[in-house]
Amino acid sequence: MHHILVIDDEDMILDIVRLALTRAGFKVEIAPDGQEGIKKFDDGCFDLVITDMLMPGVNGNHVVKHIRNSGRPYTPIIGFSGTPWLCENSEFDTVFAKPFPLKDLVNSVQDLSSKKVAN
Repeated sequence: MHHILVIDDEDMILDIVRLALTRAGFKVEIAPDGQEGIKKFDDGCFDLVITDMLMPGVNGNHVVKHIRNSGRPYTPIIGFSGTPWLCENSEFDTVFAKPFPLKDLVNSVQDLSSKKVAN
């Protein structure tokens, strides 16, 4: 079972994404902000990280930079945002513009997490 970390400051988004991914067979942990997301990433073992871009304090770009400079820099990262142009030229593996179809997110998670296992 793949272990996914979802970081977003909106409770409704966290709940919806967690439910969709859990139903698809993933183990999901959530973090309500970038700071806690980084702490969970450092303390855990995740196959993939999903993060919002715009969050108070530590934003999605900081999360991506932290992961890419960690001991696990090849961890796949999906970004989502209501302002997806902020993700251009970033180190995300995939970016979704809010709102997005949950099926597309689940398919992307399945694809990226299976590639990580294959490597």
